[in-house]
Amino acid sequence: MSKTKKSTFRIQFHNNNKIYELYAHQVSQSQMAGFIEVGEIIFGEHSRLLIDPAEEKLKHEFGNVKHTYIPHFAVIRIDEVDRSGKNRILDNDGSTVTSFPGQATIPGNS
Repeated sequence: MSKTKKSTFRIQFHNNNKIYELYAHQVSQSQMAGFIEVGEIIFGEHSRLLIDPAEEKLKHEFGNVKHTYIPHFAVIRIDEVDRSGKNRILDNDGSTVTSFPGQATIPGNS
């Protein structure tokens, strides 16, 4: 009996001035307007000799979560990938790129 392979997605999003990168098997449009639903977050197997503090922090934050809901405006990108990588938290590089929708500036208003 052949086993069908589940799709794997890499989700990058802004959270608390950091960039989170998670791997999951389920990504869909949420029934709650303005949110992406992410389920079955993938965590790597841990050896007793090497523990990654960033992945441990993410496992502590998302380990018991069935589904998490990420606002559309926080999502940077979602990719379908061949295999999962390491979940991680990256420092925001301080670039001038702003997520859409951002604070609009209207000429002539003070």
